[in-house]
Amino acid sequence: MAKNIYVGNLPYSVTSEELREVFEQYGEVQSAVVITDRYTGRSRGFGFVEMVDNQEAERAIEELNGSNLGGRNIVVNETRPREDRGGGRRGGHRGGSGGWRGGYRR
Repeated sequence: MAKNIYVGNLPYSVTSEELREVFEQYGEVQSAVVITDRYTGRSRGFGFVEMVDNQEAERAIEELNGSNLGGRNIVVNETRPREDRGGGRRGGHRGGSGGWRGGYRR
């Protein structure tokens, strides 16, 4: 089973291909992606790498965490599962129709 790795504090100039090349020094990379802003296309400064072999992934995490990439000390660790944020709706449902209901006094 492949191991997912979070890579943070990336220089904004790093591409997904460059990220792949860094991790390929430690073993077979199944995928590597730098996350970009959907509106501007600019890097958001983090990405994810999926490595085929768990031992190779552990070694990459140990050796790359805190290392310098493009002038920045990157953060590398195993991804954690997303926490359940509850509910299926964004913003939640508060009920009622809104508006002020105090009436007017004269």
